[in-house]
Amino acid sequence: MTQHGFDDEDEDDVPEWVDQVMATVAKEVRRRRKELGMSAQELADACEEIGHRIPRNVIANMESGRRASLPLVDVMVLAEALHTNPICLIYPVGYVERVQKLPLRDSEQTWGAMRWFTGAEPGEPLALDRMLRLFHRHESEQQALNAAESSEQHEAWKAKSASNPTQREEALSAQAFYAERAALAKQRLRSVRASIREEGGTPPHLMRTRFMSPFDDGYEEEDI
Repeated sequence: MTQHGFDDEDEDDVPEWVDQVMATVAKEVRRRRKELGMSAQELADACEEIGHRIPRNVIANMESGRRASLPLVDVMVLAEALHTNPICLIYPVGYVERVQKLPLRDSEQTWGAMRWFTGAEPGEPLALDRMLRLFHRHESEQQALNAAESSEQHEAWKAKSASNPTQREEALSAQAFYAERAALAKQRLRSVRASIREEGGTPPHLMRTRFMSPFDDGYEEEDI
């Protein structure tokens, strides 16, 4: 099959975009399978153990380009069987330099296409919808809170074990600094979680730090 109007190449030399995507996945499945030392039958057995049957001949036809379609569910199960992520089969960063992200588009760096697909590229206006942006912010603020609380507890330990008043005073000052940062992070986290609910979504579960307990003010998911 060919794709009309792509670049200035002869149309007979330009495979259909769908074929390109399937070929990329097929090549990466084969590369990864060989890397793991698996036969096509062993890969088929692994898929069946996961709970989705992909016969050996189907895998062989896919790798050789004879398979006419490649369902998303197959990509998901193949990735699990190959101990990788589905996105790494579609966009094999480090193994394929350039891919065509969409039909009638010039090829681009595989890393950039992967970031577009996963919604991790802020420069793409369609890549990040509001809910996805909120979840990115939530993850960032949660990490900031965890880091601040960890540093606060560390400085508290330093103050308690200080060998002289000067070291104790420095540790207490640093502890107060990180406590303030943690408080600000909690405020921002509350705001993000409220925005997620306003959009009709459900905020993700909060990650527990090793310093949190059921008696901490910040432990309750809805009352950080």
